[in-house]
Amino acid sequence: MNFPSITVSNNVKANKHAEHLLVERLKHGNEDAFVSLIRQYRADLVNVAYGITSDREESQDIVQEVFIKVYRNIHSFNEKSGLRTWLYRITVNQSLNQLRKWKRRFNWQHRSLTEETSGETINPPELGSEKFSPSNLYEEKEFALRFEEQLKALPQKTRAVFVLRENQGLSYDEIARVLNIKRGTVSSRLYHARLKLIKALLKGES
Repeated sequence: MNFPSITVSNNVKANKHAEHLLVERLKHGNEDAFVSLIRQYRADLVNVAYGITSDREESQDIVQEVFIKVYRNIHSFNEKSGLRTWLYRITVNQSLNQLRKWKRRFNWQHRSLTEETSGETINPPELGSEKFSPSNLYEEKEFALRFEEQLKALPQKTRAVFVLRENQGLSYDEIARVLNIKRGTVSSRLYHARLKLIKALLKGES
């Protein structure tokens, strides 16, 4: 007889225990633990940073800074939020700070997408449908360049929510903890991000 719920529960407990041991080793200055941390999370953090900055080299630098911050501040980590949540939060904040630096340095004004003023009401498509799923559009090669441009055009905070959800697969509650916002705010930003991306991509096809 199988007990899948028990197996999942045990796996979660095992993962939390392994994470706790890793954090303890980090707090004791164990170099192997720090190497393990980098190997385990580096790729995901680079993807988060890239999703926000759209700059691969800059994303690598941002993640290096993230790990430096982790190394310096690991003793202040109380494990209430989970290690992954903490790492994602630092990465998002570091990425957004970098965008602000670019904006000040080059007087760059973020270009936001404006709603159409023709009076035509465009209802959002079913976000779970295969044809209009942003996740599927993201994977399609013919949409890749246009998708990246439209993603960059999203407001920074909205873009961060979209990347954490669609790129990293975080739950609404996890995103809320990472960004320190309400779950309803996550839902609202994600909805508007999907709607704007879909409208922009469909408009590009016409």
